[in-house]
Amino acid sequence: MKQLVSYITATFPEKNFTIDLSHALKEAGSDYIELGMPFSDPVADGPVIEAANLKALQNGFKIEQLFEISKEIAPLIKTLWMGYFNPFYHIGLDKFIDEAKQSGVKGFIIPDLPHEEALSYKPQIQEAGLSLIDFVAPTDSKERVRTVVHNAQEFIYMVAYAGITGSGKSEDLQELIANVKEASSTPLFIGFGVNEQNAKSKAEGVDGVIVGSAFVKVLLDESLNYTQKIEKIATIAKNIKESINS
Repeated sequence: MKQLVSYITATFPEKNFTIDLSHALKEAGSDYIELGMPFSDPVADGPVIEAANLKALQNGFKIEQLFEISKEIAPLIKTLWMGYFNPFYHIGLDKFIDEAKQSGVKGFIIPDLPHEEALSYKPQIQEAGLSLIDFVAPTDSKERVRTVVHNAQEFIYMVAYAGITGSGKSEDLQELIANVKEASSTPLFIGFGVNEQNAKSKAEGVDGVIVGSAFVKVLLDESLNYTQKIEKIATIAKNIKESINS
C-alpha cells in the first residue's frame, strides 16, 4: 500500500491543536506526520507554508513545544521533524538527537542541507537509530542519484520539480524514478505540489506521497474554527490516501 506523509506546521495555530490534528490525520490514513519547525526564512517553501511559519513565530513558537508535541504523537504515528539547518546548528544536533530518541521520532528532513554537507552529520544520526532523509530532484544525473541514495533510510524524498513547495509545476519524472529504483530499494516518496486533485497521477511509479501546502492552506483559513479545520484536513488526507491506492 502506498504511503501518505502529512506535513503540518508545528504549533500553528497552537500546540494542542497540532496534537489533535496529528491524531486525526492518523485516523484518516496518514502513515507519517512531518512536523514542520517554524523558521523565519523557509527557502524551500512557497508562500502558503511560509505564511504559516511566520504566524507560528509571531505566536511565540519555542523549540521545546516541538519536543512536547512529539512526545504525544510519535509513540502513535511515525513522526519526522522537518526543519532548516540553522536551528539544528545553533541548538545543537546532539539536543535534537536526544529529544528524538526520547519521544520516538524517526528522523529529520533538512531541505537546505546539501548531500555533501549531510555526510558530516549522517553517521551520528544513524548511530542513534534515526534517519536523515535524502533528496533527489529532476536536475540530478543518474550518477548523482546513485551517490545520494546508496545509503538512504526510511524513504527517499523526490522533489517533483525545481522550485518551491506548492507551486504546482509538472515535470516528466519517469527517468528519475527509474534511476532511483535502480540504485536503491528504499521507498521513494514524491513531494512538492501534491494535492487532492493530482495525488493519484503523482503517485504513479513511486511508493508514497508527501502533502503539505494542501493541508496548510486549511490551517490558514480564518473562516473555519479549529474543529472544522481538523475535519477538512482529515477528509483531504482520507481522499488522498484512497486515491493513491485505487
